[in-house]
Amino acid sequence: MRRPSRDTAESHRRITRRGLILGGTMSATGVALALRMRFLQVEQADQFRLLADENRINIRLIPPARGRIVDRTGVIIAENVPSYRITLVPEETSDIDAVIERLGRLIELDPDELDRARRDLRRLRGDTPVTVADRVSWEAISRVAVNTPALPGVAPEVGLTRHYPHGAAYAHVVGYVGPVSDRDLERIEAPDGLLLIPRFQIGKIGLEAECEDVLRGKAGTKRVEVNATGRVMRELERHEGISGADIQLTLDNALQTYINARLGNESAAAVVLDCDKGDILACASSPSFDPNLFVRGISSVDYNALLENERRPLPNKAVQGIYPPGSTFKMVTALAALEDGQVDPKETVYCPGYVEISNRRFHCWKRGGHGSVDLHRSLSESCDVYYYEMAMRVGIEKISAMARRLGLGIEHDLPMTSVAQGLTPTKDWKIVNRGAEWVIGDSVNAAIGQGFVLASPLQLAVMTARLATGREIRPRLIRSVDGVAEPGDRGSDLGLNPNLLREIRQAMFAVSNNRRGTAYSSRIIAEEYRMAGKTGTSQVRNISTGERASGVRSNIDLPWRQRDHALFVDFAPHDAPRVAVAVVVEHGGGGSSVAAPVARDITLQALYGGDPPLAAYPAKDRGRIRTQQEELRQYRPEGGTHERERA
Repeated sequence: MRRPSRDTAESHRRITRRGLILGGTMSATGVALALRMRFLQVEQADQFRLLADENRINIRLIPPARGRIVDRTGVIIAENVPSYRITLVPEETSDIDAVIERLGRLIELDPDELDRARRDLRRLRGDTPVTVADRVSWEAISRVAVNTPALPGVAPEVGLTRHYPHGAAYAHVVGYVGPVSDRDLERIEAPDGLLLIPRFQIGKIGLEAECEDVLRGKAGTKRVEVNATGRVMRELERHEGISGADIQLTLDNALQTYINARLGNESAAAVVLDCDKGDILACASSPSFDPNLFVRGISSVDYNALLENERRPLPNKAVQGIYPPGSTFKMVTALAALEDGQVDPKETVYCPGYVEISNRRFHCWKRGGHGSVDLHRSLSESCDVYYYEMAMRVGIEKISAMARRLGLGIEHDLPMTSVAQGLTPTKDWKIVNRGAEWVIGDSVNAAIGQGFVLASPLQLAVMTARLATGREIRPRLIRSVDGVAEPGDRGSDLGLNPNLLREIRQAMFAVSNNRRGTAYSSRIIAEEYRMAGKTGTSQVRNISTGERASGVRSNIDLPWRQRDHALFVDFAPHDAPRVAVAVVVEHGGGGSSVAAPVARDITLQALYGGDPPLAAYPAKDRGRIRTQQEELRQYRPEGGTHERERA
């Protein structure tokens, strides 16, 4: 039966409409796909290329060379030396344990080193190279290099590690570096990416720590191409970092190493200052230690040996150690009284061997007393009673003010760890810190550098330099950074009466040049280098009334820890000061018998720039000095000193 034409037309319209819808949909889909393809292939091409490159290309940090540290003449104190190591990048291998096992068949792996490496592999990002073997031989490096196709993620590397060629001589001043620890990262607000590299070395103490930002430098980067197993195929691009700045110190290597050897195993410290600009020519603390032990992490055995040594080799006694200055403080008391008009240099005070104050007897070191003494004799023979009298006249406030004026009780600004402030007490200080009122006995004790007064060897050297020059000498350790000189300052005038300063200097000259002076046996014979100084002996125990009545026990009869500290300060030449020296020997006994000979030897070494002629010493000492010089010469390098530099 033939369909009506009307039905045929309706059917045709439906088919046409569906075709248009279907065609439009297909066209729209095609256009959308084309646009998407264009977006992915053209507009997103760089992003996808980058994603592909990230699977093929790695960017790694290049640690910069750490800045060197040299002495005032250019002698290297801290340097970088090549170190061979094997590293592993965990994300470049699928089975870390298997790779380490294969590596262990090729070279010997230290168990402790491997344990540290496994801890680092667990906690660090997968793209961070972890050292699994350090300080390996060239033969071991060669074996690993040949077998790298079977060791995915493993790479032999040549790096730099810190080395201290003079060992113990600079341990306390320069300090040392060591691997970055979690504690280091915790105290840094925004750690440099370099610090996240395992075993990266940073300064731990001393100048290395205080100047870390200057010495570290800036990291470089390199882009390397790796294959599917993570093996480095080639280096695509390298941007070298910026090496750390070299630092030149004011220290003189020949003098520093001499002092380190001269102090030997004594628990002692010595500081030598240049009297012109305050340059620290030497700063030694004894006994010392080898900082190279700390560079890669010291063993517990070695560290415990240092901790258990009763002579405390780890602290820097020269700047951290604070001691009662004993009679070396008497110049402060005398100058305070003179400046305040409380005494005339020629006025005498009678010393019967003690003085009664507030129903308490304060003794002079000389049991029978010194008789009538003026300023010169009180200093040269170190009469205590004279200074008890000065303390009662002038008072503690003016004594402490003079002490601070001369550099005591001040934390001097130096790039060293834990520079001590010391203590110049006042009445308010005692109320706040001891909860008690100041009494006259406190002033009497302070007058002779006992009681609450505390000073470091560095501060005593500064005090001596200021007395010698009348200027506000400030100690300086850094001479230049990357060849750019650090500003030097001769110091402004202290504003002290020059005539009174002259009286103090003349009295100090008598200490070591007058036959009755306490340091006469340690004098310098060479006319052009004669020194002015002051002995000091500070008690570390109380002497009972009974012991005084029966006779005070000699230091040699006491246990080491109960013996007095021995001190000596000096400047030389006395009429044109060039160096100021301070020596403290812990529990050494008498300042005149123990500290003065050491300080005299150091002073002569500083002035002569090497071994002085035997004629510079008293005749009775020349045989001993000749032997001593021969024994110590093996510890001293040949080369420049500050004297040769001046010449």
